[in-house]
Amino acid sequence: MQPGSESQVLMGASQANITPEFPVMMSGYEARKTPSTGVHDSLYATALYFKSPSTSLLLITADLIGYSKPFVDETRKKISAITDVPTENIMITAAHNHGGPVTRAYEKEVPESVDKYVKGLQDKFINLAVRASKKPVPFRMGTGKGICTMNINRRAEFADGSIWLGRAPDKPCDHDVTVTKFEDMSGKLLAVFINWPCHATTNGQDNYLITADWPGAAARYIKKHTGDETVVAVTAGASGDINPIYGPGKDFREIEGVGFHVGKTAWETCNNIETMPVESLGAISASMTFPGKKMTKDHFPQKEYEKGPDVEISLSAFKIGHLILTGISGELMNEIGSAVKTRSPYSATAIITHCNGSSGYICTDKAFPEGGYEIKVTRLMPGAEKPLTDKMLQMINTL
Repeated sequence: MQPGSESQVLMGASQANITPEFPVMMSGYEARKTPSTGVHDSLYATALYFKSPSTSLLLITADLIGYSKPFVDETRKKISAITDVPTENIMITAAHNHGGPVTRAYEKEVPESVDKYVKGLQDKFINLAVRASKKPVPFRMGTGKGICTMNINRRAEFADGSIWLGRAPDKPCDHDVTVTKFEDMSGKLLAVFINWPCHATTNGQDNYLITADWPGAAARYIKKHTGDETVVAVTAGASGDINPIYGPGKDFREIEGVGFHVGKTAWETCNNIETMPVESLGAISASMTFPGKKMTKDHFPQKEYEKGPDVEISLSAFKIGHLILTGISGELMNEIGSAVKTRSPYSATAIITHCNGSSGYICTDKAFPEGGYEIKVTRLMPGAEKPLTDKMLQMINTL
């Protein structure tokens, strides 16, 4: 690296409180029939902006369940129009929190309160992007990896031989906590990125208080050590078949417990990370379309599936120094994510699910003969695993 070249790549970071200011229908559980009754803890969104002489990237994260593709497409276009970030270089992601508001206002009829919240959310995302990109600074970064075993494979075998939501300690579960530390050239901490594969379902259907679940608790743990000005971006890894070991319920001690251990692992990892200037950025995006299936009547194995509308899956990949962020618009089973990470030429590879849309569950082919909740509700026919894995790796190798 030439002297002074570290200033060629810059970054900016911003955060905003996105907690609903009024009662709103909550997401994640169909059994909830009435709006939220209050707020237990605040929801946040963050923006991480990166700029080199040749390109710019933007990652937006939020303590929400996910987004419809029309919302994402419109928001990215609006952000691109007032910043220097190309539309295809914007990832809008969600931590898949089941304790926040419904966000699918662009996709179906919803109560007026949901429509109002989502319109305000879009404005906040745009403002986040503008603030993060306004005054970027030279920075240093480093990555590390910890292990947190507060998650578990949820495809449990029951007494009747069927697979359903439960706890399956003998089945594969990715426990990696991927952490990236960003600091300015004087060593001041600017942001922390955390990726852990787990549903944010410690809170359950009987909870009517807005909460950021374990992602919010993990971020609060970091901020207790760094101060509230530090931007903490928490993302969900490949966790289509992974739940927290606690919940779902309404015991907030369990939410704090899961978040405490994730945050503690991330913070300890962060303290052992050595940072260095970033030499380059890269980005690539693609989409794939797969044959669709309709939801089955029950969770038992099926001999055949009824054809449904084809399903488009959005893919993105960022290269920031030696860090690879791979975004996908669905809920990826953890074995697929682990395969991508293992086969990636970059040791610091994070899979970010619920990114730039909502394509539903993406299951391994071997899971279909077993049945289960994920197989019942997935909108994809068997056969997507290999071509999707190959495409994600091809994109990574292109960067």
